[in-house]
This record gives sequence, structure tokens and C-alpha cells, in this order.
Amino acid sequence: MAATLGRSVSAPVILHIISGLGIGGAEASLVQIATALQARGLPQHVVCAGTLDDHAEELRLRGVGVTVLGINSAAYLPGGIIRIARMIRKLDPAVVQGWMYHGNILAAFAHRLAYRRTRRRLYWNLRASNMDAARYGRVIRLGAMLSRWPDLMIANSQAGAQFHIDHGFRPRRMVVIGNGIDTQKFRPDADARAALRAQLGIPADAVVAIHAARVDPMKDHPALLAAMAAVPQVHGLLVGAGTETLRVPENVRALGLRRDLARLYATADIVVSSSAFGEGFSNVVAEGMSVGLIPVATDVGDAREIVGDAGYVVAPSDVASLAGALAAAASGPAADRLARSLRARARMIGQFPLSMTIEAYARLYDSGCAALSEPATAPLPTP
Repeated sequence: MAATLGRSVSAPVILHIISGLGIGGAEASLVQIATALQARGLPQHVVCAGTLDDHAEELRLRGVGVTVLGINSAAYLPGGIIRIARMIRKLDPAVVQGWMYHGNILAAFAHRLAYRRTRRRLYWNLRASNMDAARYGRVIRLGAMLSRWPDLMIANSQAGAQFHIDHGFRPRRMVVIGNGIDTQKFRPDADARAALRAQLGIPADAVVAIHAARVDPMKDHPALLAAMAAVPQVHGLLVGAGTETLRVPENVRALGLRRDLARLYATADIVVSSSAFGEGFSNVVAEGMSVGLIPVATDVGDAREIVGDAGYVVAPSDVASLAGALAAAASGPAADRLARSLRARARMIGQFPLSMTIEAYARLYDSGCAALSEPATAPLPTP
């Protein structure tokens, strides 16, 4: 039986479908969007295909309905689709919103099963770019086959939108809405900086680079660690599930999974992303910049658009270039480093505030609600 948390909601509701609610950029974005729109009076409900995880309780406490299907094997997917279709019929949502490849595919089949002909809209959310075909080719091909089913696809990066079009996705309509950053949550914090440096045994005058990512081939920890070994003057902090198992150079500490990332950012001076592929819009780079960290990122997804003139963008899997960028970010006159820090935070406040993202989603979902009483061909607004 599916476990449902939170109060019931009345139509029109926005129904989100995602494979899991663990720690990750897409999951965090879903929570931000759903809770903000719930607070504004637009009911939200989240279906988690996997097991109960990190964000479910937060959603429930903020008034968002949560249903956990507990699917842990592909053998249970057909039954999961049927259960989601029944939920769609029960909630009668204005919009069924899939998240990431598996959530999109589940949403597509369940939406089709629930409604033969409907004005209830189906949206997909694409969160990646430049994916490794050897690892993700099958699910990308299936997504391409189904890509005319959604009324709208939302990509969180220009690079991601183009990647999927290049790989056979043929959306009726595609829009790009970048991730929004909560610049009040992610901001400089001198007290946290001093306290955590003392706790971790990091000198007050040390230059610290932070990398926050689970251990996954996409994140390319081997290249990062090789680059860090080449810049012993920089202290490294690794945060993320599995990092505690890595063999790291003497100037690097692996902290494993942490839930105080905003405070940990404040400990550092540089935020680094070493991803080899797959990133669309890097939350970690943007969050670090919001705290005033100088960004060093590989040229994957929309990294150049995020970083701008505040930091350094290098070729993926190029250890020498990554090490050189880290050395450059850590050196130079203090005034220059301060200027980059200020530009980084100003860029997030001016170009990627969370409020802008919430407004864009609100307009799209309002259109879906309005479609309940409009012709099925009514146009979607520009986000």
C-alpha cells in the first residue's frame, strides 16, 4: 500500500511525480517550488516512486501532500503506473508534472492511462545535459519516443534543452527555467565560518575549496582529487554521500553526507564542480556563489552562464586545467579575490533569485489550472 502523508487537497492541484526524495539538486528544487506554491494557495501533491526519504517530512510540514509508493524494483513499475493513474483520477490535477527521466516516464504512462482525452496538462522536467549514453542511453531513447506526449517540457538549462533536442526529443513546447537560489539561506556567515574552521582544525587564514556531491562517475572525483593533490596550498572539503570512503590527499578532508551545507559553504573561499558530464544547472556552484565563494567549474551544462566573470570555467576531466584554476582562485591580490567574491553573490541575487523561478513555475501552473475551462489548444504563457 502507498503511504500518504499530509492533508488532502482540493482541485485544482499540481501533482508532481519523482523517482525519489533523497538529497539532490532536482529534489531540492521540487521542494522549493512545491512548498512556495502551496503557501500561495495553489495545492501541491508529490508522488515519490521510491521509498520515504529526506524531504518527505519537510513537504508534509509545509502542507504538501506526499504519497510514497515504495517501488524498489523494475518489476513493480507497471503496478506503480496503475497506482499513479488511480491517484490522478482521484485528485483530478490540473497539471501532472514529471521530474527527471524516470519521473517523466512514469508521469507520461500514468497520465495516458488515467485520461484518454483530457485538458489536464502533462509537463516534463529535464534536469540534465550531456549525459553519458553508455549509462543512460536506454532511458534517454524511451524519453525521446514519448516526447510528444507532454504539453510542455521544462529544462533547467539551455544546454540541457539543446542536448535533448539533439537526442531526438520533439517537444510540443520547450521552455528554460533555471534553478533559483535562496540567497537569504545561502549567504556569508562569519560566525559559522569561524566556528566550523575551529571544529575542523582549519587555520583561519587557510584558503578552502569545497566540493559537494555524492560519489558518482558523473561528478568525477578522481579528477578533483588529482587536481587537489597538485595544489597543496589549498585545503579541500568533500561533502556528499560516499566521500568518506575515498582515498584523499593530505590537504583534503572528506566529511561524508552532511545536512548543514549552507554553514559549510561559509567555511570555504572557493566552490568547485568537477563534473565530467550530466550537469544542467549546478545548484552547488550557484549556492556557493550566493555565499560569496569564487567558483571553479568544469564546462558542463550552463556552467559558463552561471559563473560569468566571477570565477573560472575549465574543460571537463582536464586535471591540469582544474588545478590551475584552483591555484588562480586561491592566489592573487586579496582585493581581486574580494571583488570576485562580491561579483559571485551579486550575480546570484540579480540573475538567479529563487523568487524568479517560483514566479515562472506559477505562471505555467496557473495556465494549467485555467485550461480546465479553456479549449485544449489554449496557448501556454511565456515563463
